[in-house]
Amino acid sequence: MNDTAITHKPSVIEKIDADAAEISFGQPSDDLTGVFLRTIIASKPAGKFLELGTGAGRATAWILEGMSADSSLISVEFDKNLIAIAQKHLGQDPRLVLICLPGEEVILTLPTDSFDLIFADTWPGKYNHLAETLNLVKPGGFYIIDDMLPQPNWPKGHAEKVATLIKTLEEDTRFEMVKMSWASGVIILVKKA
Repeated sequence: MNDTAITHKPSVIEKIDADAAEISFGQPSDDLTGVFLRTIIASKPAGKFLELGTGAGRATAWILEGMSADSSLISVEFDKNLIAIAQKHLGQDPRLVLICLPGEEVILTLPTDSFDLIFADTWPGKYNHLAETLNLVKPGGFYIIDDMLPQPNWPKGHAEKVATLIKTLEEDTRFEMVKMSWASGVIILVKKA
């Protein structure tokens, strides 16, 4: 078994990558995380999903591909150049709402226990406003983060922030947790019923 072989990608990925390269965006979600998200998302028909950190829309494309027709996704990005790329390639999907605001602002407006899955791929919802974000997960819902294995673009001192985040998540007894040394390092939490 080759667990890194991906049989098909969303067709829009190449276009997103090309536009992201034009503005020198160098922090895209990887395809392994994408195929994982697509699979987990498919377990929640009619699901309500939240992505914190749209970037140019790479992970967003994977999430949309896994969603049922009656599901919905809110994706949040503060960088207008990046969200413009996502809007260009994915904005026609009626299941998607793209919001261009700081994640912290959006997190604080959302109701508790409202999402079947949250993918936090930026600072808000991961390294700040974590408690508020975890409160947004429905019982039986997922909280997923990536980039937990050392990355070449980590600034000095970031490894300590990652270790603190992991310890905080391990100590939250409302969730079951699995850490995977796969892709960029994925952590999955499921809120207990």
